[in-house]
Amino acid sequence: MNDLKEQTLKRLKEALALLENCPEFVPFVPEVRTNIVFALPDARNPEDVAAIDGRITVVQGRPRACGAPEFGASDHLARLILELRQYAPEIRAAINFRWNEQLLAHVQHWAQIRGKKIGVIDRSCEPEELIGREKMSMPWKVKQLIARTGGAVPEIFYETRGWGKEPLFVLVGADPVNVVTEVINIARSYNQNYR
Repeated sequence: MNDLKEQTLKRLKEALALLENCPEFVPFVPEVRTNIVFALPDARNPEDVAAIDGRITVVQGRPRACGAPEFGASDHLARLILELRQYAPEIRAAINFRWNEQLLAHVQHWAQIRGKKIGVIDRSCEPEELIGREKMSMPWKVKQLIARTGGAVPEIFYETRGWGKEPLFVLVGADPVNVVTEVINIARSYNQNYR
């Protein structure tokens, strides 16, 4: 393994350690579980994107990785980050987390205070020929997101419920530690306000 891959895995492990030490994140873990991805600067396919093997679940009241960070461990979130990078190459990291109405209200408030826009991918607008077809909707989803945000990739966005799909938030950025730090801030402020 080359130095760049080792550095990428090391940084992803640092992000994971932060998240695993945040019990406030537990309500944010979706049914499909959470993952964190970090792409190499020249990533072209999911094998160039490091992620948590088996994703992140909840064990004894804390977020816990099922496996170690490794390249090629994510398909969906890796393909999403690769597609987003066509519009914003500086984006290399992402984390997904639960969406519901209460979390949406909290994230909207969090974003408003920070002057951030929240993007949305509306799965009810998905073309019929893509519904239920595995690995076919990513370019459409990202084009819709970009169109709805005036041509920019928002730092945070969500995907509405779709055929066989759980609605989710995604937070993106250049570095996984920064992305995880932001989601921890969201989780901690949520727990202070809603618990």
